[in-house]
Amino acid sequence: MHDISANVENRIQTLDDASFGPMVLETGGRIAVEFMSYGCGYCRAIEPLLQQVAESIEKDETIYRVNIAADPELADQYGIGGTPTFVIFLNGEEMGRTEGPSPNLQSVMDAVTGPFLS
Repeated sequence: MHDISANVENRIQTLDDASFGPMVLETGGRIAVEFMSYGCGYCRAIEPLLQQVAESIEKDETIYRVNIAADPELADQYGIGGTPTFVIFLNGEEMGRTEGPSPNLQSVMDAVTGPFLS
């Protein structure tokens, strides 16, 4: 597993094809999945903000990431056209998605929590 930001404690687990189903689709609760790539400069730019969001979200919310370069089949399955894309799940069902939020804390927070507020 790569550490996308050496300056920030990593609070977000990276999932692969084998762990995605059990951790996201078969687990109850509110889950945000960031589909990203380690080669994506924009993904690196929002990483410290995403870590801040991970620290401040409710206890029943979880954030994971999927590296689309390592798991392109998951990106295809979810129709990921660009990175970063956040896909939000509630009890294994997709609730919404946001592609490329602005690199500010409020935008990243909205991408992760917005679908739960609707």
